Amino acid sequence: MAKWAMPELPEVETTRRGIAPHLVGRRIESLKIRQPNLRWPIPRALRRQLPGQRVEAVERRAKYLLVHTAPGSALLHLGMSGSLRILPGATPAGPHDHVDWQLDSGRVLRFTDPRRFGSQLWQPQGTMHALLAGLGPEPLSDAFDGIHLWKLSRGRRAPVKTFLMDQRTVVGVGNIYVSEALFAAGIRPGRAAGSISKVQYARAAEEIKRILGYAIERGGTTLRDFLRPDGEPGYFEQELFAYGRDGEPCRVCATPIRAMRIGQRSTFYCPHCQR
Repeated sequence: MAKWAMPELPEVETTRRGIAPHLVGRRIESLKIRQPNLRWPIPRALRRQLPGQRVEAVERRAKYLLVHTAPGSALLHLGMSGSLRILPGATPAGPHDHVDWQLDSGRVLRFTDPRRFGSQLWQPQGTMHALLAGLGPEPLSDAFDGIHLWKLSRGRRAPVKTFLMDQRTVVGVGNIYVSEALFAAGIRPGRAAGSISKVQYARAAEEIKRILGYAIERGGTTLRDFLRPDGEPGYFEQELFAYGRDGEPCRVCATPIRAMRIGQRSTFYCPHCQR
C-alpha cells in the first residue's frame, strides 16, 4: 500500500458517526487556529460566523463533512492524512494539530493533518459550495444503480475504473473500493466504460453498495494515517481481494494478482476472474 493513502468514503462516514454525537446540540465557543493555510486558507467567513453557533447536524456529501449551523455550514475534508478527534479541552496540541473547535461541553474537535491537504471551508446558508456542485449521486442511495451507470457510460472510451472514480458519475468511490467492486463484479478495470453491459453494470453497482456498506460497518479501511475517532483502527484492509495485492495469489482462483497504471493510479486485478 502507498505510504500516503487518502481516506475514502467509509473512513469519512466512520468519522461522521464518531464525531456527530459530540457535536450535535453543542455550541462552538471559539476556534483556535494554529495553521490557517491548509489546502486552501481557512476563510474569514468561517472564523467570523462559526464561533457562538450551535451545531444542528453533521452530514456527509461525497468525502466532505458538513457541520450545519444557523448561518451556514463548515465544509470539512480530511485530505490525504487528516483526522478529526473529540478530545478533552486541555489535551496538549501536537505539531500537526492545526485547528481546535472549543465546545461548550469542555471538549474540543481537533483537526490534525500532517500533509495539510485537508480543508475547512464555509458554505453560507441557502447556498452550495462550488466543490459540491455537479456531483453525482451518493453510492448508497436509490439514485445510484446499474441503469444510471449504463446510460451515462454509452459511447465512453475511458477505462471503466476511471469512469467509476469520476465524481460526476458517482461520488466518494475511490481507488481502493473501485478496485474491490470491479473484482467482485468480474470486470477488468481497463475495459472501455462504454463496452460494459447493462447486466455487468447492475452487478458493479450492487458490489459498490455491498462493499462500501460492509466497510462502513467494519470501521473503514485501515490506512497509515487514519484511525477511527475512538482511536481504534478499521478492520477492512485485511479482507481486500485485489487492491495492494500485486503478485499475491487471487483469493478465488490462486492466479497471481496483477498491477497496472490507470489514470496515474495503481490498479490491481485478477487476469482470470476479471474479463
